[in-house]
Amino acid sequence: MRRKSEGEIRYDASEPIFFITRLEFSVLLAQSELPEIITHWPWLVLGLIATPIVLIAWRLRAFPTWWWMALIGFSFALSLIAFFSSQIAALVLAFAMIAALFLLLDLIALCLGSRTGITGSRVVQQTASLGVELPCEVTIHNRSGILLRGEVRDDLPPHFTTKPSQHPLHLPPGGSVTMRRKLIPLKRGVFELESIYLRLISPARLWVLYKTLPVPQRLNVYPDMKQLGDYALLARTNRLSLIGVRQTRRIGQDSDFERLRDYTPDDNYRHIDWRSTARRSKLTVRQFQSDQSQRIVFMLDCGRMMTNECDGRSLLDHALNSMLMMAYVALVQGDEVGLLCFSDKVHRYVPPQGGGSQMNRLLRASFDQFPRMVESRYNDAFLYLSNHCKRRSLVVLATSVIDEVNAAQVVDYLSNIGSRHLPLGILMRDRRMFDAADHPEGDPINLYRAAAAADILLWRQQVITDLHHHGVLVVDAFPDQLTAPLVNEYLRIKAKHLL
Repeated sequence: MRRKSEGEIRYDASEPIFFITRLEFSVLLAQSELPEIITHWPWLVLGLIATPIVLIAWRLRAFPTWWWMALIGFSFALSLIAFFSSQIAALVLAFAMIAALFLLLDLIALCLGSRTGITGSRVVQQTASLGVELPCEVTIHNRSGILLRGEVRDDLPPHFTTKPSQHPLHLPPGGSVTMRRKLIPLKRGVFELESIYLRLISPARLWVLYKTLPVPQRLNVYPDMKQLGDYALLARTNRLSLIGVRQTRRIGQDSDFERLRDYTPDDNYRHIDWRSTARRSKLTVRQFQSDQSQRIVFMLDCGRMMTNECDGRSLLDHALNSMLMMAYVALVQGDEVGLLCFSDKVHRYVPPQGGGSQMNRLLRASFDQFPRMVESRYNDAFLYLSNHCKRRSLVVLATSVIDEVNAAQVVDYLSNIGSRHLPLGILMRDRRMFDAADHPEGDPINLYRAAAAADILLWRQQVITDLHHHGVLVVDAFPDQLTAPLVNEYLRIKAKHLL
């Protein structure tokens, strides 16, 4: 039974309560200790309401937005007002409960709606060239029941740049969208594209959910082969001098007829085929083929001597680019090309072969080779070469000499193979050393530095002289200017029939 006394309302706990009027609820709330708790401990009330929601959001990997902060801040402001006025305690409690329910419903809508039905795909070539833009397309499919709003960011491997880095997302249910970007690799090697990352905003913009879509894909970055296309174009138009390649006069005359072609101003008039000229009404010359099926084996030092850098790239990168250029020229000439990469052990070996497919083999074998901080074992490398390459070949060793121990090994091993092969050593200069020796002016420290650099350069020149005395050909050039001298030396060897 309900018993009333003056100024208060009480209920018998033994009887059920079926209906409470608004006035009676207000009186009960005023008689309880809840207004006092809200008045004196507003942080506690907000904490008790927000903590379960925050824990659920953390479990679901959802994070609050600035709108969430604004809503919580407004609730805290109301609780501070309740600290000075206990009459609005019920209003504060009601607003806090409604806000908590709103936050929870918005979080549930975001998490349940994006839990399934969202997929992604990526379209990109598996091979790329160093420093060349690579198109990439990312497609998002929405099979969920909510509108997807937010941002999309694709995986970006190290040593890559991209334009743009992220894309806005506004995708209705059942739709799909494709976003395009440009990848620019700054380093060669093997890289992994693992996932597509989504930043989804809840319908009420109170929560942000980060979702990962696994889309694994491997990307191989090869050295920039644009120089090969430039060489082929200039060779067809007889303008190789623009890249520093000289036309070498041959000793003797090649007598093997290859084909007929149109006359060019640089051709010898004695090679004009007058019968074909009269038949075609156009000057036609006979072209003779040079010695073919000769062997070139590149030995690429991947040890500590090649870790120095020039123009932001290691000496190994410069040597590799130049050697690939020479390999392309040799394959065009009809020769066979092989490759041996080594440091403290032999890493890769490509047997000498000819044909267009050999260039792809050389690229696949060398694109993921990097300089290592280890001492190169020339004895193992040259022993491996002698066991696997019996036929006379042009052996091209790319390295750098910076100390007497390393230089003595280079001289000994290149000299020892001279009886079977034709050795060619590539020694790359240190531009800072030459600059220090060429500009001795300034304070005494610069003078001492110039004197030390000059002493090292004199020792280095003596090493080159020793190589010449032992019958070893040498290409001595700066790393960024190595390609043209190396190709010219190869053409000179072909013209003089040294191999």
